[in-house]
Amino acid sequence: MILVDDTPYVVDCGNGVARQLVAADVPLRAIRHVFITHHHSDHNADFGNLLLLAWTAGLQSPVDCWGPAPLVEMTSQFLAMNRADIEARIADEGRVPLAPLLRPHDLSAPGIVLDDGLVRVTAALVDHPPFAQAFAYRFDTPDRSIVISGDTRKSEALIRLARGADVLVHEALFPGAVDRLIANVANAPSLKASIMGHHTAVEDVGKVAAAAGVKTLVLSHLVPAEDPSLTDAMWIDAARASFQGGIVVGRDLMEL
Repeated sequence: MILVDDTPYVVDCGNGVARQLVAADVPLRAIRHVFITHHHSDHNADFGNLLLLAWTAGLQSPVDCWGPAPLVEMTSQFLAMNRADIEARIADEGRVPLAPLLRPHDLSAPGIVLDDGLVRVTAALVDHPPFAQAFAYRFDTPDRSIVISGDTRKSEALIRLARGADVLVHEALFPGAVDRLIANVANAPSLKASIMGHHTAVEDVGKVAAAAGVKTLVLSHLVPAEDPSLTDAMWIDAARASFQGGIVVGRDLMEL
């Protein structure tokens, strides 16, 4: 999740996050806050690259980065790994030093993360094994509230966080399609157990949205993501069994 001039953008810092933001006409140099939910690679692999590319695109203002440990250590190691490039660009291109612009914060507990008078960000601990610390985030702005589940099993903490929100963006699993996803994978039994035990079935996502009383549910982080036999209508119908509000299947570059 990214805050750009107090506007929340829902992106995972996995592969290609900078490309997604550029495609959405978001200037990388305007990024002010980054929120990491947990440390699976599809959520953090491009964390450092995003900030490095923002710097090469003209970033000169500090970026506060929030997430579970070891975010501070990861940031330090990323800077060390790219030291040669960073030092060369400072000397050769006249850029400001990058390290002072990056302000990582290790989150260890739920509560208010940020409140600048325009956006209040609140974190909740959700249930995503094997990580002891995985966070969902709520963004309250003057005109609406948005909650991002991160990866999680059905979570009472998330229901409390999302109470009365305008938009809940929640991960969703279609259990009946998991066997197709893991077909011909060497570690299929372990992978299936992980997928089934660490995520929220789409039917339960509808129950979460109903219990929280949100207005609109956005199904995101779909598992499996690109199964041609699963239509948007199938995802929506499964969530609709318990939730009668608006339901949207999230897609890249979608605006709500």
